Amino acid sequence: MFEKLKEIAVRYDALQTQLGDPSVYGDADRLRVVNQELKELSPVAEAFSAWEWADRRLRETEALLSDPELRAMAQEELPEARAEAERLEAALKPLLLPRDPDDGRNVVVEIRGGVGGEESALFAASLFRMYLMYAEKRGFSVDVVNENRTELGGVKEISFLVEGDGAWSRFKFESGVHRVQRVPETESAGRIHTSAATVAVLPEAQEVEFAIDPGDLQIDTFRASGAGGQHINKTESAIRITHLPTGTVVECQDERSQYKNRERAMKVLRSRLYEAELARRDADQAARRRSQVGSGDRSERIRTYNFPQSRVTDHRIGLTLYKLDSVMNGELDELIDALIAADTAERLRKQEK
Repeated sequence: MFEKLKEIAVRYDALQTQLGDPSVYGDADRLRVVNQELKELSPVAEAFSAWEWADRRLRETEALLSDPELRAMAQEELPEARAEAERLEAALKPLLLPRDPDDGRNVVVEIRGGVGGEESALFAASLFRMYLMYAEKRGFSVDVVNENRTELGGVKEISFLVEGDGAWSRFKFESGVHRVQRVPETESAGRIHTSAATVAVLPEAQEVEFAIDPGDLQIDTFRASGAGGQHINKTESAIRITHLPTGTVVECQDERSQYKNRERAMKVLRSRLYEAELARRDADQAARRRSQVGSGDRSERIRTYNFPQSRVTDHRIGLTLYKLDSVMNGELDELIDALIAADTAERLRKQEK
């Protein structure tokens, strides 16, 4: 491990030196590559530097034990010096795990009402609001690609783009069945109902990475419409794109411009096909990404939102929080940080086997 860390430190210093070279600033592409690599190596290099300092302090303190005059002072400082060195060494290990290459990407999020009828559609709308507020707190932007609303304001299905540095790293564990337990707005007797909605999170694919043959596309235009079939657009600006080889269909009717709808629909199509390609390349990784989205059945849940008890439970890591109002208002960091920590611990365990 320490040999690898030394190599990273040497590379980091070399990149820092390159930034002082005037020729680098005259080459925009080279400067971008250098800055990107520095950004990736910086956390590891800085953590290694801090550990080296702590390790040096520990060894110097241990050396003082042989000095009769300084032994008492060294014995007093030794536990703290050892604890600090061990803490920083433990912090280094996760930094050496292979980085998810998609972590810096934008994401496409798709939410669908599952089992539970209108109540599941209303819950799907609540989940969209939750993610919208969370994205805003993180400084991400959100663009709705397509939505199918119900008469009561629920969501049968909705697709949206979340754009911002690290969006995938924060959203990737949200894929799965989300279960809700609450008294529906449509329930007059006050009985608690259980329903569910599914969430799928896909990394946005770049055009340069995944080429789509235009000849494989069937593109149809139609009039955008709202709940109950009421037309919200008198021109055929809505777009439906069908990828003929796979049968994948994407619709976008959020914008009044046919060009913008087509552009957004292509982003979603590209991401879906990219995800399918990743699935073929690495079934295990794809399974983790999808995180058991399943059929939308309540029993396949990854998380439960219990409104009467103001409780949210993530079943994958056994974490329960009694702050449901905050979570539904986009305060998701505690849940997501815990999921990231659990994933890191599991990958470390496998690496050490």
